[in-house]
Amino acid sequence: MELNQVTLPVSNMDDAVQFYLLLGFTQIVNTPHYARFSCPKGNATFSLSLESDHFENRAVIYFEHEHLDEFCSILSQKGVQFELQPREQRYLWKEAILKDPSGNKIKLYWAGENRLNPPWKVEIRGS
Repeated sequence: MELNQVTLPVSNMDDAVQFYLLLGFTQIVNTPHYARFSCPKGNATFSLSLESDHFENRAVIYFEHEHLDEFCSILSQKGVQFELQPREQRYLWKEAILKDPSGNKIKLYWAGENRLNPPWKVEIRGS
């Protein structure tokens, strides 16, 4: 099984689309109420869905980038505001935190080998 996509709610499609294009994603679907993007590397996609009612999204979307410090520096120069600049975390990932124009929380991170093989990894499988 492979994860197909994650869909984020947005309050303003135009602002959200411009934000994700600024982050470097490629837009592959464009409608007034729905947009879909492919990631610069790999086959992962994510989408945006326009919400007319007030919403609160507590989910966090993670995007991995091997050259995290450099990438965040470039984004900062382009005007992207960070809540947290790249910082080493106790769980052996380096991550930065920002929000999209609709308030969706995004973590840009680099975990390297620790993403799939942390020292505390277990091998539990479903039946």
